[in-house]
Amino acid sequence: MTAIADPGPLPLRALLAGARRKQPDLIDLATRLVRTESPSDDKAAVDACMDLAAAHAKSLGGRIKRHRQRNHGDILELRFGPRNPPSKVLLLGHLDTVWPLGTLKSMPCELRPDPQGHPRLYGPGTLDMKAGVAMAFTAIELLTEAANLNQEIILLLNSDEEIGSPVSRPFTEKLATECAAVYVLEPAQGLAYKTARKGTGDWRITVHGLAAHAGVDFTAGRSAILELTRQIEKISAWTDLARGTTVNVGVIGGGTKSNVIPATAWAEVDLRTTRKADGPRFEKRFAALKPTAKSGCTLSITGGINRPPMERTRGTVRLFRRAQALAAQLGPDFLCDLKEAATGGASDGNFTSALGIPTLDGMGAIGEGAHALHESVLIDHLAPRTALLAAMLAN
Repeated sequence: MTAIADPGPLPLRALLAGARRKQPDLIDLATRLVRTESPSDDKAAVDACMDLAAAHAKSLGGRIKRHRQRNHGDILELRFGPRNPPSKVLLLGHLDTVWPLGTLKSMPCELRPDPQGHPRLYGPGTLDMKAGVAMAFTAIELLTEAANLNQEIILLLNSDEEIGSPVSRPFTEKLATECAAVYVLEPAQGLAYKTARKGTGDWRITVHGLAAHAGVDFTAGRSAILELTRQIEKISAWTDLARGTTVNVGVIGGGTKSNVIPATAWAEVDLRTTRKADGPRFEKRFAALKPTAKSGCTLSITGGINRPPMERTRGTVRLFRRAQALAAQLGPDFLCDLKEAATGGASDGNFTSALGIPTLDGMGAIGEGAHALHESVLIDHLAPRTALLAAMLAN
């Protein structure tokens, strides 16, 4: 098989045939990864899943570098293909999940048809994103067997993506700067690849008032809850749907008893933005919040921007057009016309895109129910999407 610089139907169909031949092994690997539960906050559990991935990488001839962490799961840097090549590409994934240990008891990992009769792999972390990781390994295996691994592929598996990537971000950004492109193994948006994502920010607003008896000394108190409601109204008005900006106060708390003027109250706030320039602007806005006049309260503000937006750049569009052209070569075998989409969710691809590295996201599995009880992957799409991923890596 020749490298796909000018795509033709023969190489792609060979990749598709290989992906279909390897589909049982792909499903087996995904199943083993899912059954090795790996919640973000359990280092031992995440490390066990990393052990499984490292062993599989070794069987494929991968060069393994494990970045050990003290308080989080280890980070796995896997390299395949030639050393010191003229070009490199980063495959970006994570093995941590939102599901606590023991979830498999009520949400088993199993292969069964859905109500419409379509075969699916169910289980916690199947879609987000262990099937995508299994697809990446299979794509690398296909290219290795075809002697078509012409550039170095770095597969980075993070352990903390679901909690904001507090320790993995520097590794992601450093490796991305070595590469010409980044392919993110997050699930598809429906059937589409993702060319844009919103950026995220998180803040906690704490109001400090003064407690007093609600009946005897009402005027002596300073209600933290009342002041918090005023702050909530103020920041909620920053939502600008036309610009794609949303501010959501998702959790609030405060007070002790109904007959006590509340001395403290707090709120947790989620920000989503579409433009990188909006991040610093909102950080200044939150930092500048002041108590309303004569409230007698004080404010404590913590938090900030977690991920910059993944904007739809020219480099990302070029990657998508390439993928679209390759998918078209497969025709009906690809099971859909490849489209692009934007999403309000964020991923580690936000970091690499913000560095100016062309980044294409949503290149993992197709399914539904990420973070939900019906999380599952559609089996019929695994082989075509894996073949397309391999074709992109062969370029």
